[in-house]
Amino acid sequence: MNITFGSLFAGIGGFDLGFERAGMVCKWQVEIDDYATKVLAKHWPHVHRERDIRQCGAHNLERVDVICGGFPCQDISYAGLGAGLDGERSGLFFEAIRLVRQLQPRIVVLENVAALLTRGLDRVLGTLASIGYDAEWHCIPAASVGAPQLRERLFVVAYTDSIRWPILSQHNRQSHKRSKKAGGWEKAQWCQDRHSFDLGQRYCLDRLWNPQSSVDRTVDGIPNRVDRLRGLGNAVVPQVAEWIGRRIVEAVQ
Repeated sequence: MNITFGSLFAGIGGFDLGFERAGMVCKWQVEIDDYATKVLAKHWPHVHRERDIRQCGAHNLERVDVICGGFPCQDISYAGLGAGLDGERSGLFFEAIRLVRQLQPRIVVLENVAALLTRGLDRVLGTLASIGYDAEWHCIPAASVGAPQLRERLFVVAYTDSIRWPILSQHNRQSHKRSKKAGGWEKAQWCQDRHSFDLGQRYCLDRLWNPQSSVDRTVDGIPNRVDRLRGLGNAVVPQVAEWIGRRIVEAVQ
């Protein structure tokens, strides 16, 4: 059985690449940035694509098994002003929820910066619970898949009652955190040891990434350099997405 997915806030395709490596099939992508859209068109030329999530719905996106997306972090990040989910950009989370409500996927995977733990995770879990999804979550650093940087990101995996859980934590049950549909989400305990996530299969040690030199974030004559850096900085690490995708495949099949 082919597990299908749709990608919101697709960026340059970090989720998409990782999920495809896990054996899943991309049916559509939503991305508003011009440069990122060109990258998606190059690597996924036959995938249906929309630009503005606010103009998407059941009329132009087909139903899929999984909806994923790293919604904007600018209002959540500690580098911002702290508007959280009430901010104009990070508030697009609620547009993602609108699509989930319409398309009713079996699984929803959301990604954001670790600051979401204290700047809105309770609302994220509560909103998912209100439309029928239980959830688990954890910070997974890029370092856990061999990157020479920490790059902590929070991943939330939400699912209907038809899915065997846990998904994220089946190899790490002691750090498992799960929301409660019966109104208990507001008392959820945050993951305290965010640096100890264990991928379970020595997955991250197969090949360490080569360290990269420091990068000057200015235009220096290399075409699209600033766009490339922004795309990479915003991207979900494909190796992390692949690991999550493989856990989803195991849970669904």
